[in-house]
Amino acid sequence: MSKKVTETVEELVNPILNELHLELADLEYVKEGKNWFLRVYIDSEKGVDIEECGVVSERLSEKLDEIDPIPHNYFLEVSSPGAERPLKKEADYKKAVGKQVSVKTYEPIDGEKLFEGELLSYNGELIVVEMKIKTRRKRVEIPFEKIANARLAVTF
Repeated sequence: MSKKVTETVEELVNPILNELHLELADLEYVKEGKNWFLRVYIDSEKGVDIEECGVVSERLSEKLDEIDPIPHNYFLEVSSPGAERPLKKEADYKKAVGKQVSVKTYEPIDGEKLFEGELLSYNGELIVVEMKIKTRRKRVEIPFEKIANARLAVTF
C-alpha cells in the first residue's frame, strides 16, 4: 500500500514543485509507532525555506483532500532533505560528484560495507569514492547495484 501512496503523492506534488521551481528530493510514507507519516522532502539549487515548505504543504494537502488516497489518519510533513540529503536518483549522484558522501553497501567490498569520502565519479553503473585513511588516500569502485543507501556527508 505505501508504494501506491507514494506513487500517487509523487504525481500530485510534482506539478506543484515544477510551478515553484523546486524539486522532489525524497518521499516516504511510513508507520512509526501507531502513527502514519507522509514525508515530502523538497529542494532547489538555492535550498528551500520554511515559507516554501508551507506553500507546498498547503497545496499538496488540498490535492490529497480532493482524491483522499490514504484511508486513515496521517501526518503530512514537508521539509528540506537537510545537509545530509539522501542520494536516490541519477541526478542526485551527478550533482554530488566532488562532494563528500557516505555510502553503505549490501555486501562487503574489500571487507568493508561503509565508505565515506569524496565522490569522484558516477557513470550510471559504478561510483568511485576516494577515502582518506590517516595519511593516505584509497579509491574504491562501488557497483551501483550494491549500494544500500547513500547520502551527502558533512565533514568538519
